[in-house]
Amino acid sequence: MALAHALIASLIEEPCSGYDLSKRFGGSVGFFWNASQQQIYRELTKLEAQNWISAEVIPQQSRPDKKLFRVTEFGRKQFIEWITEPCEPTDLRDDLLVKVFRGYLVPRHILREELQRHRATHLNKLSVYRDIEQQYFSESQQLAVKDQFVYMTLRRGLRLETDAVAWCDEAIELLRQLEVDQE
Repeated sequence: MALAHALIASLIEEPCSGYDLSKRFGGSVGFFWNASQQQIYRELTKLEAQNWISAEVIPQQSRPDKKLFRVTEFGRKQFIEWITEPCEPTDLRDDLLVKVFRGYLVPRHILREELQRHRATHLNKLSVYRDIEQQYFSESQQLAVKDQFVYMTLRRGLRLETDAVAWCDEAIELLRQLEVDQE
């Protein structure tokens, strides 16, 4: 997936400024597609040049003019076409797994501390996802169709983070056992 598709996914429901898009992106698509504000603005310029989006300039007093971006009909068609195309599963690239793969080369406590740090990060993200689920999806059987698709995406994030925490627990326990066996 290109950043362009992630931005269109964020813009397709409602037009917004680049600044607002950056904030919105971080709280939705940004959970599974990272981009800096600079990357977002650069991509918006490209999308506008390709006629996927259009910008309405809104004059402001005592501030620079604001650009309100919206998806064009052409951009909507391109996005829908992209959705219908098959995609390959994403290859896993994980520094931690490379470190664990050859973790016998360093003292166990170094890897254990790194795993504990990752576990805390995954627990934090899992907590955020659970809060979102509780706040917006507590009545999942009564969701509008478009919200059911958002909820499916959230459920994937919940599963990924739950599994990541469980795997970290398992790896930390194995390292503890290896340390005991070495004593």
